Amino acid sequence: MKLHRKGRAALVLALVAVVGMAFRVSWNALRDIAGAVGADETAAMLYPFVVDGLMALALIATLVLADRDRTFALRVLGAYTVASLVLNYVHGLVPELHGRTVDWGRLADWDPANWALVLLATSLPVGSIYFGSDLVAKVLHHRPAPIPTVRTNAEESTETDTKRSTADLPVSTAAPITPNAVALPRPVAVGFLKSTLPAKPLPQVDPAPVAPIERRAVAAESTRPRRATGRVPAVAKSTRPKRTPDQLLAEARQATADWPDAKVTAEGIRRAVRTSPVNARALRDTLRAERAEGAAA
Repeated sequence: MKLHRKGRAALVLALVAVVGMAFRVSWNALRDIAGAVGADETAAMLYPFVVDGLMALALIATLVLADRDRTFALRVLGAYTVASLVLNYVHGLVPELHGRTVDWGRLADWDPANWALVLLATSLPVGSIYFGSDLVAKVLHHRPAPIPTVRTNAEESTETDTKRSTADLPVSTAAPITPNAVALPRPVAVGFLKSTLPAKPLPQVDPAPVAPIERRAVAAESTRPRRATGRVPAVAKSTRPKRTPDQLLAEARQATADWPDAKVTAEGIRRAVRTSPVNARALRDTLRAERAEGAAA
């Protein structure tokens, strides 16, 4: 792993060295072209960074971007590569550019070619501003796609075996014992050996006939009024006449005449004269009041 990283680092360093030397070789040509189209000494020194520098920026963008953005970066890289190649070619064809003795704005003897070359040389700085800003914005807003997790063969096989049904496994449960099964001469492991003897055909059993369900008529609900229930018959009613409070008091006096005061209670009076609890409590209070008056006299 360390050797692999060192090899990649060496490859990158070699690429940087080659690009640096190529930039130095192209430096004179682009500087002289810039001076021929009217740039001063400072602008002519910076002109190679405008062309070859944007090429380096576009190359880095192609390594970062993807899909349509990467295609755009490749087109910018190709366009500026061709433009730099044309300007270097013109610099090699016109010896006067080497000594800077050429007239300003004169890169070729044929006027249409000269106009095209001057337009190309002067439009490259403006294009660098536009395309460079666009590429930087695309790189800053780029979001790399998530890397899918790689599963090992052991994990995949384990997951596959887990999801398989027990019915799909080569060794399933024991076969059900049928009436036509033949006894084996010796014990055999269930699930590994199967009987090869053909089973006797069983007679076909016809299903028992099912009697259809008869639909019986339901009697309509009678519209006659029903006889009221819950009435107490006359025989069950008590024939004992209703007693007045004076009669109840007289019976209570007679029943409790020989009772001590502690025994004179509402429950005892109710059982003795067979009356309601309310009447029994009233009789108790009356009898106790009479006994208290008698004791005071």
